[in-house]
Amino acid sequence: MDINLELYKVFYYVATTLSFSEASRQLFISQSAVSQSIKTLEKKLNHPLFIRSTKKVLLTPEGELLLQHVKPALQLLDEGESLLSGDNLLKGQLRIAASDTICRYFLIDYLQKFHQTYPDVRIKVTNSTSIGCAELLEKGQADLIVCNCPNSRLGSHFQTRVLKEFHDVFVANTDYFPVHTVQTELQELLNYPILMLSPKSTTSEYLREAFTAHNLKLLPEVELNSNDLLLDLARIGLGIACVPDYMLKENDQLTPLMLKEPLPGRQLILAQHDSLTVSQAAERFIEMFTSI
Repeated sequence: MDINLELYKVFYYVATTLSFSEASRQLFISQSAVSQSIKTLEKKLNHPLFIRSTKKVLLTPEGELLLQHVKPALQLLDEGESLLSGDNLLKGQLRIAASDTICRYFLIDYLQKFHQTYPDVRIKVTNSTSIGCAELLEKGQADLIVCNCPNSRLGSHFQTRVLKEFHDVFVANTDYFPVHTVQTELQELLNYPILMLSPKSTTSEYLREAFTAHNLKLLPEVELNSNDLLLDLARIGLGIACVPDYMLKENDQLTPLMLKEPLPGRQLILAQHDSLTVSQAAERFIEMFTSI
């Protein structure tokens, strides 16, 4: 079948961004040209590749299948061109997704090191919850994700690597909640206003399961999308916040509670889709964690 390679390139950018306007911006062509290219490709393949609506663009099953083959093909071509041109500098794009907490308190140092080592690689960081990150990886919208584990959206077709072990801790401003001198039972915690992440998070799933294991029902006072904001509210005495231990700083006015029933530990993991070939840039980023 005689199909212009440029059509596949346009398809790749629309499929990875799920946006005709964003694809046109990255390709430096008009949005109408992008739309026409996709229509031409769909006609030549005799299959619809996208589901279009006024609010969003989604890949059809045929589009998802095509992306699995187009993505590694284009990456190989880019790498071949670099080799033939004698340019030994790593180029391309690294697409990574992580929550704001993981980005700020764990990932940013690695991103800085990678950028300093490979300045010609374009780094695209997508911010989402750990559940949202797993969904982005499933759809091929990220090469790699760093997320919390356990994660209900992580399927068996994901390759994972443990990057860090951590524990979740309840912290309080003891000027308002004098609970730091004795071990606190989970049952006692329910007498205080609990500040925690929203229900659409791995942390919320994990905490509710931990309390359920002790036949307790967790009813938080406040549920937010930001761990940093939870800490801010705890500092002014609005409640007791639950956050990852790696967020805590020395000389903070917040004190971790000593729990009589310690919460199970969790992990930060690096995940990739085992049916999608990662770019050379993504491979180099993975190599940064080989010593962990």
